[in-house]
Amino acid sequence: MASKIKMISLLSLFFFFSLPNSASPTDPPAPKPTVYEILPKFSLPSGLLPASVVNYTLSDDGQFEVYLENTCYIQFDYLVYYEEKITGKLSLGSITNLKGIQVQRLYFFWFDVDEIKVDLPPSGSIYFTVGVINKELDVDQFLNVRSCKDKAVTSVVEITASVDDIPMLMTE
Repeated sequence: MASKIKMISLLSLFFFFSLPNSASPTDPPAPKPTVYEILPKFSLPSGLLPASVVNYTLSDDGQFEVYLENTCYIQFDYLVYYEEKITGKLSLGSITNLKGIQVQRLYFFWFDVDEIKVDLPPSGSIYFTVGVINKELDVDQFLNVRSCKDKAVTSVVEITASVDDIPMLMTE
């Protein structure tokens, strides 16, 4: 009988010490990584999103929602507009089904950015799909998280020709 008690005690101790170390109920939960920490885990630059992210969700299948303080603009090689809510599907080296980001082209026209991709292994380029157009840019401009502006800042082109030269400028 004593040997059975010793055996049960030893098995109990073995079982107790073989359990994985788990956090005690009083330990605070580990903090959720920021969206800027998540993007590099998918081989994407953290500066794709502005510094005004207040929250995000990411499901196991890569579907995400990112929430910003406000709509805003950032000037990269092109002026980019961010809506308050950005959605898409995150996978290694790409964001697909993207909604909530637009790029300005031809001064007044805005186009939806549908997809963002990088080369794996990294090549220093990043690719944006806007409709049927693919645009390759230098990834370096997206490495740092940038603050955004409330309003679009567009440049004004000043023509320094005289009134008599205007018809000629229009036909050249």
